[in-house]
Amino acid sequence: MKQTIKKGAIAFAALVGTAATALAQAPPAVAPGKTLETVKARGQLSCGVSTGNPGFSNPDDKGNWTGFDVDFCRAVAAAIFDDPKKVSFKPLTAKERFTALQSGEVDLLVRTTTWTMQRDSSLGLAFVGINYVDGQGLMVTKKLGVKSAKELNGASVCVATGTTTERNLADYFRANKMDYKPVVYEKADEIIAAYQAGRCDVYTTDQSSLFTQRTRMQNPSDHIVLPEIISKEPLGPSVRQGDFQWFTMVKWVYYGMINAEEYDVTSQNVEQLAKDSKKPEIMRMLGTDGDFGPGIGLTKDWLVRIVKHVGNYGESYDRNLGAGSPIKIERGLNRLWSKGGIQYAPPIQ
Repeated sequence: MKQTIKKGAIAFAALVGTAATALAQAPPAVAPGKTLETVKARGQLSCGVSTGNPGFSNPDDKGNWTGFDVDFCRAVAAAIFDDPKKVSFKPLTAKERFTALQSGEVDLLVRTTTWTMQRDSSLGLAFVGINYVDGQGLMVTKKLGVKSAKELNGASVCVATGTTTERNLADYFRANKMDYKPVVYEKADEIIAAYQAGRCDVYTTDQSSLFTQRTRMQNPSDHIVLPEIISKEPLGPSVRQGDFQWFTMVKWVYYGMINAEEYDVTSQNVEQLAKDSKKPEIMRMLGTDGDFGPGIGLTKDWLVRIVKHVGNYGESYDRNLGAGSPIKIERGLNRLWSKGGIQYAPPIQ
């Protein structure tokens, strides 16, 4: 009996020792309310992105990430470190993304995520803004002979599980008294493969993603995006609730990029404007008048850093999604408020 107890004690001690070693080797958790301090001490931002969505966040064969969402991650890194490369990208499925942010695995989630009431409350997320206004669409093959979503009664539909897309799809078919068969997957690559293999008639996701994913099809011209928009999808970066400084800083990275476009501050002229401009709005924006950067935990030239390395909102949009990209999505509501859109930022003053 004593020998059994002794063996049990030894086993328990070994277990405790193993657990202690594992804890010592584990990366430190982000202390509540200390995200900016933790990121600075680490020397790198951890950013959650998609597993592959051309135009938004997509790696090449060498692991180099590009896209509209990637640019925002790099803009935050540039604001903090004056170096857009000081960011690690964590590819996350729709199912994984919220847990990764909640647990501190990533500091920031920039993954074409829709801002909803539930996510803004019970999931503990805080959205910093709507950096892309989107809506859910549906794509079919031309050979299906369908020209409207109202003709899809009885269709099988490929959709990402654990998303608002899945719920919107159910709502739309129910509202229009149609039946459908959901074919669910976690990753975009799995959905595209299934759709191209004919395992479903329809592929549904945000309309912007349909246009970008169509470029990855074997024969892009064989597929059409139907005209109906079946939901509103305000997409934006999010952070954990409970860290107001981090929330405010990330929010102003977004607002700063919008303000820079509004005042024609670009990656080409920002450094010259920082030296020469006498316009009060630009002087405040670029840190030559006032002391706005320190108020959000950054240097006075925080916006110079962002625009110099990444560009303003319009430059990023054009390069990744708009006229300067292979995708060429019209900006539509994502134009500045002064040009017929709804992208609008509070003033820097």
